[in-house]
Amino acid sequence: MNVFRLRRRSAKPGALALVCAVTVLAATGCDGDRQGTAPPTALTGARQSAPRGAVVSATPVADLGAKEVVARLAKAGIDTAQVRYGVRAHRIVYRTVDTEGRPTTASELVAMPKNDDRDLRVVCWLHGTEVYRGEVASVNDASRDRTTALLFASTGRAVSAPDYLGMGKGPGIHPYGHAEATVTASVDALRAARAFARRDGRSLDRRVLVSGFSQGGPAAMLVGRALQKGVDPYFRPGALAPISGPFDLSAFEAAAANDKVVRSSLYLAYFVTAWNRMYGLYDSTSQAFRAPYDTSVEKLFDGNHQAPQIAAALPATSKELFTAEFLQEVRHPTGKLRRKLRVMDNTCDWRPEVPVHLFHAEGDKDVAFANSLYCQRQLKDRGAEQQLTDVGQFDHSTTVLKALPQVVRAFDAAR
Repeated sequence: MNVFRLRRRSAKPGALALVCAVTVLAATGCDGDRQGTAPPTALTGARQSAPRGAVVSATPVADLGAKEVVARLAKAGIDTAQVRYGVRAHRIVYRTVDTEGRPTTASELVAMPKNDDRDLRVVCWLHGTEVYRGEVASVNDASRDRTTALLFASTGRAVSAPDYLGMGKGPGIHPYGHAEATVTASVDALRAARAFARRDGRSLDRRVLVSGFSQGGPAAMLVGRALQKGVDPYFRPGALAPISGPFDLSAFEAAAANDKVVRSSLYLAYFVTAWNRMYGLYDSTSQAFRAPYDTSVEKLFDGNHQAPQIAAALPATSKELFTAEFLQEVRHPTGKLRRKLRVMDNTCDWRPEVPVHLFHAEGDKDVAFANSLYCQRQLKDRGAEQQLTDVGQFDHSTTVLKALPQVVRAFDAAR
């Protein structure tokens, strides 16, 4: 839910970190690396029978000394005191499955510290929503999520930062808010990171440190729950640290319908078009969207349009974009929409066997602080070990910058 970097980056390639990631992504034009150093290296064949998590290719995308990492973090506004090592990073394309269980591929960024440690703790970093496939960490050197991976790796940890299905180098449509797909892409990314590390003679600890921002907040809870249930025979959760997540998704969507979220029309259109592809929320675009937008809105969210382009093509408010009847359905969901939202409203409704440290900011006007309070209540009701830290009077985008060093400290305490 960081749509909203638009306010400061309206002339630059847009990033939309909203709730969950959903977008139709093109197959070309996504290599935004500014310092790719070598062509991809094929590590496994393209056999459809290859196991999930098998590495298809690895492309070097960054090789930085510690001082260079410090410079990158400082430029992004992240405290640099915890940097200890330089970092090498690769874009990994790996085998996974789509929402129907069919073989496909996805991409991720894998970052490793430049040290002599052979056994590494691993961080799973889950990003916020991007409308443009070229914004994700594995393909965009300027991505804030790549900078985040550099931070974690510079502290001596391996990092697996999945792009999710259909983003980066992954084919097809990204299934926005699809809980199972979030888990499969992220867990298979961990498997691929482990396989890649082995080639360098390194091993990854089975206890995964899971964090994510905005959309990545609920994603972190989904992945942590799946790991605890044994979705993978090796990996288990080690600690969970979600940042500014929309854990009460139904309430967030209702707020967007009421134009109480910045750029409500853009966000809600992204949500609605994506969920319609998966779940069939309307029979025709005119049922959901007012003219003339009903003939163009779906095409805007094809993964090829950057956030400023989309914002320029839409009205400022949800009231102007959507029909009154459809907005009522968002405010008071029924049937399929209500059932699907309920899944995403309950990502914290379980008892983790590891500590959960939530981070949010009272000053966040995009994803209300109440979302983390909602998650905390669910965890408390389940008897989980949890805490919530208010990082201050910061906006949504700044919250993650202030929270990340605290997440590192929380992970330091997870032994």
